[in-house]
Amino acid sequence: MGAMNKLPLAKRAQILSLLVEGMSLRAITRVADCSINTVTKLLVDVGEACAEYQDKHLRNLPCKRVQCDEIWSFVGAKKKNVPDHLKGVFGIGDVWTWTAICADTKLIASYMVADHTAKSARLFMDDLFPRLASRVQLTTDGYKPYVEAVDRAFGEGVDYGMLVKIYGDPQQKSPERKYSPVEFVKATKHEIIGNPDKDHISTSFVERQNLTMRMSMRRFTRLTNAFSKKLENHHHAISLHFMHYNFGRIHKSLRVTPAMQAGIADHVWSLEEIAALVPEPVAKKRGSYKKREAQISN
Repeated sequence: MGAMNKLPLAKRAQILSLLVEGMSLRAITRVADCSINTVTKLLVDVGEACAEYQDKHLRNLPCKRVQCDEIWSFVGAKKKNVPDHLKGVFGIGDVWTWTAICADTKLIASYMVADHTAKSARLFMDDLFPRLASRVQLTTDGYKPYVEAVDRAFGEGVDYGMLVKIYGDPQQKSPERKYSPVEFVKATKHEIIGNPDKDHISTSFVERQNLTMRMSMRRFTRLTNAFSKKLENHHHAISLHFMHYNFGRIHKSLRVTPAMQAGIADHVWSLEEIAALVPEPVAKKRGSYKKREAQISN
């Protein structure tokens, strides 16, 4: 932490501004004129602080409608390129970010970096449920493990609907296929638990947040070499992104930040405030020359 805290607060805020705008670590070193170790250490320290702050303060949320989704990325290498001796090791290959957004306040109420399994779905819902102040209408995509996960976490205390999207045949061989989305055919709405309003069985807001993530974090950009090399740094970048999104950036339609709309913040956080979440190290008193000399001699 020492090297990072030697940077002036304004310099740390400048580096964070470049990070949240989607610039790569090495590009930041060139623009901010600092070492890659400095930038990485700042990301680690601030990312950890942002994760801790949000875990503590994203509680008793006044959400009424919540949408959930998972966004794919990879760390180190794509799944097909992972060496045999590392296959099945979480943090190498496919990594998914699970997100829950409040449709009214646009707040990211919960997020989790994990694999794409039924266990992760359960852990995600177990984290989301206690953060909500009252009964909500919940929508997820058609990933089947959500059904058990929501039932286990919420029981009958939720109005849960599932939006299942159907796409066309992806087996196209044209070169432009990998640059274009698969053709959307239709979406079907299913009432799973309680009495969800079909008009609000939707994942549009959380899917728009997926686009925001890909635009704001270089490591989520497709078809580039900007992917994360370490799982820890991937997680720190996501924590910083959501801290800035929730507390530090005015939402265009709301004209305040999501955290202000949700009543858990009373102002727009500056990047200096986010940087200051990392506590300054306490300076240690230096012992006298004679005391140090005595310690050495003994």
